[in-house]
Amino acid sequence: MTMNRFRPMALLAAGILWMSWAQAQQSVNATGGDANGSGGTAAYSIGQTFHTAHTGATGLVAQGVQQPYEFYTTGMEETGSDISLSVYPNPTGDDLTLQISDHNIGKWSYQLFDLQGRSLGNGQLTAQRTVIRTADLQPATYFINVVNHDNRKVQSFKIIKN
Repeated sequence: MTMNRFRPMALLAAGILWMSWAQAQQSVNATGGDANGSGGTAAYSIGQTFHTAHTGATGLVAQGVQQPYEFYTTGMEETGSDISLSVYPNPTGDDLTLQISDHNIGKWSYQLFDLQGRSLGNGQLTAQRTVIRTADLQPATYFINVVNHDNRKVQSFKIIKN
């Protein structure tokens, strides 16, 4: 009889202990909603971290995935002269052209970097148009920095390689 009297207390203690070990998912979402289409309906949230994925014959759904949007600030420092720089085509394939308005600028050069900041190459700006070979690069996003004779960055370009 005394065993039956302690059973509710034991169950209560086990429940409290289990609740202290249980972890609920928590997220702070920026926004969310329902997406409707001919294939069905999906609820979504922005700001939640990845926790599971479902793969089927027609695709992949990653529940709770926040898709990254990357913002990069590129700019131009004061160079002391009116120099215009541009790169084209962007996105690029095999070759990229770096054009400068005044090719009598001295020993200016360019530096090519990947998104991790690894240097992939460099070269001198010897003419108004400099062709940079990009055929050997993998399709990705890269940065080209134009630096002056003091090795100070004049301008940075974000390049997309197809």
